[in-house]
Amino acid sequence: MSPRTEEFQFSGDTLLAKIKEVIRAGNIRRIVIRNEEGKALVDIPLTAGVVGALLAPQLAAIGAIAALVIRGTIMIEKEDQVPTAKASNS
Repeated sequence: MSPRTEEFQFSGDTLLAKIKEVIRAGNIRRIVIRNEEGKALVDIPLTAGVVGALLAPQLAAIGAIAALVIRGTIMIEKEDQVPTAKASNS
């Protein structure tokens, strides 16, 4: 299945909180942060199981960007979830 994308608008003070929120939600393959002109500032590929200390450097970079960028867009690429078949009890 192909990945799907979602985009969110942000202002500098909400960027880091939104990134942490979408990472906690799971199934994220990639995060791209763009400025108001649409130029990609950060492109972070995420692999399954990347959590905690492994994300610390990326989150520090995002915090620095948040201090510099007034508004922009966060593009989230998500894994499509494969529907699970229900077992029949017949």
